[in-house]
Amino acid sequence: MSQPQTYDAIIIGAGFAGIYAVHKLRDEMGLNVRAFEAGSNVGGTWFWNRYPGARCDIESVHYSYSFDEDLQQEWQWSEKFAGQPEILKYLNHVADRFDIRRSVEFNTRVTSVVWDDESSLWQVGTDDGRTAIARFIISGAGNLSVPKKPEFSGVDDFAGEVYLTGNWPHEPVDFKGKRVGVIGTGASGIQVITEIAKDAAQLTVFQRTPNFATPIGNHPTDLVEEAEQKERYPEIRDASRNHFLGVPYNQVQPSALAVSEQERRKVFDERWNAGGFRLFIDSFQDILVDKKANDTAAEYIRNRIKERVKDPVTAEKLAPKDHPYATKRPPLETNYYEVYNQDNVELVDVKAHPIERITPTGARTSEGEYEFDVLVLATGFDAMTGPLLSMNIRGKGGQRLEDKWSDGPHTYLGTTISGFPNLFLITGPQSPSVLYNMPLAIEDHVDFAADAIAHLHTHDLHVIEATEDAEDNWVQHSNEVAEATLLPGANSWYMGTNIPGKPRKCLVYLGGAPTYRKICQEIVDEGYRGFDLSAARKFSVL
Repeated sequence: MSQPQTYDAIIIGAGFAGIYAVHKLRDEMGLNVRAFEAGSNVGGTWFWNRYPGARCDIESVHYSYSFDEDLQQEWQWSEKFAGQPEILKYLNHVADRFDIRRSVEFNTRVTSVVWDDESSLWQVGTDDGRTAIARFIISGAGNLSVPKKPEFSGVDDFAGEVYLTGNWPHEPVDFKGKRVGVIGTGASGIQVITEIAKDAAQLTVFQRTPNFATPIGNHPTDLVEEAEQKERYPEIRDASRNHFLGVPYNQVQPSALAVSEQERRKVFDERWNAGGFRLFIDSFQDILVDKKANDTAAEYIRNRIKERVKDPVTAEKLAPKDHPYATKRPPLETNYYEVYNQDNVELVDVKAHPIERITPTGARTSEGEYEFDVLVLATGFDAMTGPLLSMNIRGKGGQRLEDKWSDGPHTYLGTTISGFPNLFLITGPQSPSVLYNMPLAIEDHVDFAADAIAHLHTHDLHVIEATEDAEDNWVQHSNEVAEATLLPGANSWYMGTNIPGKPRKCLVYLGGAPTYRKICQEIVDEGYRGFDLSAARKFSVL
């Protein structure tokens, strides 16, 4: 058997995070790196999520890398909110431009990540039986990359076609003239339902929880606006990094309760018509922290839904009442509610009448049988922690990450874990991650890891590990910040409640990216406060 290959760093994944990590560590720092990617090419989320209608909910001009000015200037987006094919094309362009693929092993899934106490190195096992060794691990495994398993039985018995939005086939799927059942009305479900309804002979939508979906406001790129944005890209990026969501919105008002009903309606109308996340994040600051303020936004959206859906019974089913607005990821849509005005679309309330099982011909609920030719599962993901726990990570003394996280994630800054040295989580749990503009968050986290590695090299140190006290304090702080918002009051994947048996903990840091970035910088400026830095054996070229 050949000896394991050794590297300075192993990078997991080749999506936005993996691509940038390869470039940063290999090209800018001169390290010997290797990335492992389960897919056959780069793309990450945008490689797997190819379902009809898949689209980003952050404007294209912001949902892109900022690390290279020439890249920013040369790439042109065709739409305000790019669709999956264009985002994947962009990531392939970046991979070509920086020759990323020569450092990536595709079709290779990481199955174990084990710390060796004696050598102070990580041993990484892959599904082809090989082992690689590295001093550092950079996990770009993603936040939404492990699809949730269906909670009902019988899927394997279904005689027709079955598709999962989170792992869609590369070949086109034809729905014309077919009876289709879609289970799930989250962000992915809303996007795919809108597209399937155009072609299916009959579409049956199984909804457990309605969502506060608002218009995305997409349109082709305005070339004049694009030129103006490119002229001031540094200014735009700076404003984005200093905004809670990572986009340079600047019209938010202090309180929905401090203005008249007429003024509040005017603001909501303007943000609704502007599209994107402006209603959520650029209307009133207290929507996420004050239930009465949130109620004004929730009622506004419910009324807008009822204006668009002709049948009042269906409209009532589509209007959320069991959670505050934006305590679940607010989906964005184009003509989603109008779908339910079509004769070929039926909405089934599975909260009132749960799905008992999938049958060979369709689905059986407590109310009756539904037949279809195609089943689409838009049932979401084991978010944030799922991708990490799926890799069988073991730290010092053989401690399993799943044991350490048995009651929820314990991290320091969402990027490191006590007892798991030299392991960096990119946009991990308890970081701003999914409530921030992901490409910018990824750059911040990769840069943090790279700076830490450089700091070790400069000071002839070789291991960095979060202390237990620092980790405990961060977990406490993260939870306290979450409790000051309305988020814990809802059942959502933000809280882990979409997965049976998963601990109910807030998985996102809600203090905002600017505050988070300031905390990280203070920690670095104080000589990596909260970390133990030690001089274990030297390794490789560092």
